[in-house]
Amino acid sequence: AFARNIAQIKPLYATLQTTPRKTHILGLNLMHLLVENRLSEFHAELELLSETEASSTYVSFPVNLERELMVGIYDEILNVKVPDESFQFFVDNLMQTVRDSIADCVEVSYKTMKIVDAMTMMKFDTQQELLEYIEECRDDWIVENKDTLCFQPPPTGSKASDIPSMKLISQNLSYATEMERIV
Repeated sequence: AFARNIAQIKPLYATLQTTPRKTHILGLNLMHLLVENRLSEFHAELELLSETEASSTYVSFPVNLERELMVGIYDEILNVKVPDESFQFFVDNLMQTVRDSIADCVEVSYKTMKIVDAMTMMKFDTQQELLEYIEECRDDWIVENKDTLCFQPPPTGSKASDIPSMKLISQNLSYATEMERIV
C-alpha cells in the first residue's frame, strides 16, 4: 500500500517544485526501499533528487543509514534516533534485518556464547526479548544452563576441492583453440 501511495503522489511532485512535506515523503520512500533491500531503486531515487532535497534531514537520514549498512556499522544503526516518528516503523523493521545479520555472523563465528554477551551484541534490553527472538527466528540455537547459547555448526558448502578444475581447464583450452581456429 505504501508503494502504491508513493507511485500516486510522484506525478504531483514532478509537476510542483516544492511542497511542505515533499522531502518528508521522499525520505520515507527511501526508508521503504532500504528496508525492502531494493538498493538499486534506492540509488535511482537518490539520482532524481535535487541538491536541496538531498540535503534535507528527512532524506539524509536514510542515506546515512544505507551508508552504515554497507560499511557494516550495525551498532550505529541499532542506536539511531529518528528525525520524525513516522520513520520509526521502518527503523524497527531495519533493526530486525540488522539483528538477523548479526545473528548470522555470531553463529558462524562462535560455538558458544553467554546470553548476556548476545544481548549486548544484538541490543536486546532483556533476556526475555532475546529468548523470544531465538524462539521465533533461530530455532537451531540451543540455550544451555539458562546462561549460554550453543550454535549448531552451519551446513557445509562446496569446497575448492569439489570443483573439477582440471576438467574445466581442458575445456577452456579446447574452446580457445576452436575460437582461434574460427578466427
